[in-house]
Amino acid sequence: MGVCVVSAGCLYLPPLAELVGRRRLVVTVHEWSGLLLVVPVLFGLASRALRADLGRLGRFGPHDGVWLRSALRRGGDRPAGKFNAGQKVYAGWLAGAVLVMLGTGLLMWLTGLAPLVLRTGATFVHDWLALTLGVVVAGHIGMALRDPEARRGLRTGSVDRHWAEREHPLWRHGG
Repeated sequence: MGVCVVSAGCLYLPPLAELVGRRRLVVTVHEWSGLLLVVPVLFGLASRALRADLGRLGRFGPHDGVWLRSALRRGGDRPAGKFNAGQKVYAGWLAGAVLVMLGTGLLMWLTGLAPLVLRTGATFVHDWLALTLGVVVAGHIGMALRDPEARRGLRTGSVDRHWAEREHPLWRHGG
């Protein structure tokens, strides 16, 4: 993902483009890094734990509605299982955005697939969605920087029991 983002920056930001040069090579690196993004996901599907997490991310319960309403009001109780409703919404949006990026990227890359007007539209959608993804991911990183325990959980796979009970109280019940 990092290679895809950096190569996109080199394609669209003139100072980076001038620094790197060799546009055709950067385009090729960007195209292949975008296509290869699916490889880790496909390998990850062999993991029973990842498949279980994907199942949790795809299921919304009554407590998720409570969490979302509470988050919108910026207060109150926010019941959550292993993933809170915000994480579920983010994961679903991100999965859809990546699929749209892949589809529009393929239309731009394989020029024989569609007429120019569709490729132009694909370029528009690809560019604006990439910008939106950048903003949303930067916000996500900003939130992670404010929560050292969540970052520890990402690195090690475990979190402090008190943090888990405060942030994800339904987790111990299998959520």
